[in-house]
Amino acid sequence: MTRIVNCVKLGVATEGLDEPPFPGDKGMEIFENVSKQAWKDWLGKQTMLINEYKLASFDPKARSFLADERRKFLFEGNNEMPEGYVPPKD
Repeated sequence: MTRIVNCVKLGVATEGLDEPPFPGDKGMEIFENVSKQAWKDWLGKQTMLINEYKLASFDPKARSFLADERRKFLFEGNNEMPEGYVPPKD
């Protein structure tokens, strides 16, 4: 059965995630308030940020940076791109 959430990112009631994306309070907050589509959009943005800034997943500063960017993207409506970012050509 499809679970519906009122997605804070998209501003509509739509299909929610099947499970929290990670353990803890933040994972539960995302599970309860973010749609599958918004989470997919975030994963794309996260990949772009990792590539643009050459981040290492094991670096605590990189993890903190990504957590902050995730909060801004999903809950604050911020979708700014890194300075000088040029999207890939199709």
